[in-house]
Amino acid sequence: GYKQANVVILHKSLADDFEKFCHANDGPLPLLYRSQPGDWKCPSLSSDSDIRTDCLQYRKYEHGACTGSLKSLKEYSEQLQDMVTFYLGCSFSFEKAVQKAGIPIRNVEQKCNVSMYKTSVPCYSISMFHCNLVVTMRPIPESKLGAAVLATSELKEAHGAPVHIGDPGLLGIQDLSKPDYGDPVHLHPGDIPVFWACGVTGVEAIINCRAPLAFTHSPGCMFVTDLKNDNVRSLGGVPQVHCISQDPLHFSIVSAEAAQKIKTLETLIGIDPGERGIGHLRRQGELLGASLAMSHAGSVLITTGFPTHATFQPPEENDGPPGALAIAAMLQALGKQVAIVTDQRAMDLNKKIIEEAVQLGILKKPIPLLSYQRESADSAFMFLCENGNPGRPRFDHLVAIERAGMAADGNYYNARKVNIKHLVDPIDELFLAAQTIPGITTTGVGDGGNELGMGKVKDAVKKHIKNGDVIACDVEADFTIVAGVSNWGGYAIACALYALRCCQSHERYLRRAVGFAPSRRLWLPALPSVAKEEKLLKALVQLGVRSGKTASLEMEVDGLPFYNTHSLMIEKLL
Repeated sequence: GYKQANVVILHKSLADDFEKFCHANDGPLPLLYRSQPGDWKCPSLSSDSDIRTDCLQYRKYEHGACTGSLKSLKEYSEQLQDMVTFYLGCSFSFEKAVQKAGIPIRNVEQKCNVSMYKTSVPCYSISMFHCNLVVTMRPIPESKLGAAVLATSELKEAHGAPVHIGDPGLLGIQDLSKPDYGDPVHLHPGDIPVFWACGVTGVEAIINCRAPLAFTHSPGCMFVTDLKNDNVRSLGGVPQVHCISQDPLHFSIVSAEAAQKIKTLETLIGIDPGERGIGHLRRQGELLGASLAMSHAGSVLITTGFPTHATFQPPEENDGPPGALAIAAMLQALGKQVAIVTDQRAMDLNKKIIEEAVQLGILKKPIPLLSYQRESADSAFMFLCENGNPGRPRFDHLVAIERAGMAADGNYYNARKVNIKHLVDPIDELFLAAQTIPGITTTGVGDGGNELGMGKVKDAVKKHIKNGDVIACDVEADFTIVAGVSNWGGYAIACALYALRCCQSHERYLRRAVGFAPSRRLWLPALPSVAKEEKLLKALVQLGVRSGKTASLEMEVDGLPFYNTHSLMIEKLL
């Protein structure tokens, strides 16, 4: 139950930069104490210590190469006069807390050292200190993931909450049976690999800085302090664990407070002003799952466009594009790659809409506009993946919002049961292909059940929605967001992404506890607003894009007036 420490000893000329490196990467390198040059004691950690002999084994590094293992550093006492010792938090310190929570520690059970792995995650560099993150892995039963995160999240000086839960490949770890440090630890059936930032990251930094002489503890041979593990520093908010992908297996972390905010958003948009019966289609937690998946995505493809007015030119309705742009704006602000795919015949219209959105300040910059045509059996794979290789997807997440969805008979129907297939490109194929490509998750946003992605609730659509037996979309998405108006779903996703990025637990998990938390001022301007949405709707009216239900060119969406209906919803969501 005593705090343990990783040890790094280096020349005093490097000490200030190494301290900055620790502060810049405080997940792997929580600094417990920095000594004065030549000081072998650490009074705040131990009453009677001598760093030359207090670790069971040390490693010696010269110009970045490990040149020996030592039982004692006493023979280097002269050199140590000009060296500074850093004591860094260690994950062994939290094992008691995890066991207290009723969670098995497999490396303890198997009487071996913990597994440690180099990752592909770069730490924040300071001067000559640069390296990739090193992590420890502990297998945790899936039913205990939440408890494991809770038990460790407050122990910030012992690396805090995990930085990854799930498939090791997402950290660039190829083979769990071959750790870079420590011993292989075997998973029991039902165990999930859980990864914590590790102080051995400091060893990697020492190797890369190529100092003429440096010492570290040998991995697993820690410095044991006199301090008990009961003084904790809160990270804010009780964390929750949510699965966001099965292939590859991937869990995310979010505070209960942020999760509740997002559930509130989901409830707000779930009202049914058109009295279509959408309450029967709603599922709890879909907005949270979708926004978590998008939060982790690096590249997102959005599709929208419902040509419900087949006798008008353009046939598009004005529900969909505003919601799509709200999502795109927030994703852009979060630094993600975003593209929109739409019907070939509607490319010019969508180009104008995007230009308007940039001029109105909704988008920071134009979004690439793509079209998809089926030219061969593997067209969808060629579109979604580099050279059609499912191992190299171009996008991590696909979002369909108010996008005409294919029914069971292969046709596309508006709510009035009119077949509009001649106006719709087969973008559904991208969602069908994504189901078989590891690493691509999908979201569908709709308000009537005939939209792409609503296949997940098609039975309810057939049962409860007018004409549902004919119009129900047959194509599923991983996450299905049902809203009174689809645009509201888009606004809610933007607000949910913002709430996630403002959540300390989630934001830390996203950046793997390395580097610094960015300022929320970067994302605040990307949120939808009544003023922006009003201007955008006016621009859509100018472009001849009509209200879905009434085909009117007034300030309305789905037959509902912008003022006091849509404007009020935006205010509530914010």
